[in-house]
Amino acid sequence: MYLSPKGSIRFLCFILCIIIFDACTNSSESNAKIEHITNFSSKYVATRNIDVWLPPDYSSKQKYSVLYMHDGQMLFDSTATWNKQAWMLGKTMNQLIDEQKIKECIVVAIWNITELRTIEYFPNKAYLTLSDSVKEGLSKERLKETPKSDLYLKFITQELKPYIDETYSTYSDAEHTFIAGSSMGGLISMYAICEYPEIFGGAACLSTHWPGTYNSNIEIPTAFRDYFESHVPFAEKHKIYFDYGTETLDALYKPYQQMIDTVMLRKGYPSELWMTKEFIGHAHDERSWAKRLHIPLEFLLLK
Repeated sequence: MYLSPKGSIRFLCFILCIIIFDACTNSSESNAKIEHITNFSSKYVATRNIDVWLPPDYSSKQKYSVLYMHDGQMLFDSTATWNKQAWMLGKTMNQLIDEQKIKECIVVAIWNITELRTIEYFPNKAYLTLSDSVKEGLSKERLKETPKSDLYLKFITQELKPYIDETYSTYSDAEHTFIAGSSMGGLISMYAICEYPEIFGGAACLSTHWPGTYNSNIEIPTAFRDYFESHVPFAEKHKIYFDYGTETLDALYKPYQQMIDTVMLRKGYPSELWMTKEFIGHAHDERSWAKRLHIPLEFLLLK
């Protein structure tokens, strides 16, 4: 293709405009960063990695809300995950902040330890109410020992949160502190806001694994329901979000979520503090959670 000198100049100007436009539209994303903490130590749980996502133009001169999220290694980079999927959290956060739909927020991504994930995420107080036969069945399938979710939450509230509040410029009160996760991470997020309502002002529980196992046993989701009903914070300030898809493992969840929704109705939770959503066609995977992540983020972090 031949271009005259004048045409070449126009072409170069066109390319330069594209580059400048791309730089401008992605500037906030490039200004956001992730600080990686290797082997954060604890007296309650095994050491683990922590990723801290800082919003664009983070400054110690202003304070930020904080969102704690489970399964931290699955949140940002699909090339580094076991299934090559990720929540694409950084991209979604950047977009929502750019559009001024949410408060600027720090995200604390807590990595799981594969062999301990179920033990740390299974709500202990609900587990203790199960019959011996159900406990025995769980021990053969998923729980090789009594759940350590109480210790996991102590790690978050008594060790990790104080470190985050000391290291970064945060609001430390419950009004600005949230917790979120999916599947078993949804269970532990529910457990966290029930056990520590003075610390967490909101919880997002995506595709909550109410069955607690892969075998159908109504005693387990009933135990979760009963625990939740007796511990859910009063419907005054706390925000609680639930959702589920209709495909793969999520196809099991609707009747169990409806049990929880009945509790929320009995407790008088208004729509501005509680949301449950069904997503037709969504499966039990990071790709599906990424598609709808903006909804719980906007719900919890509404500006």
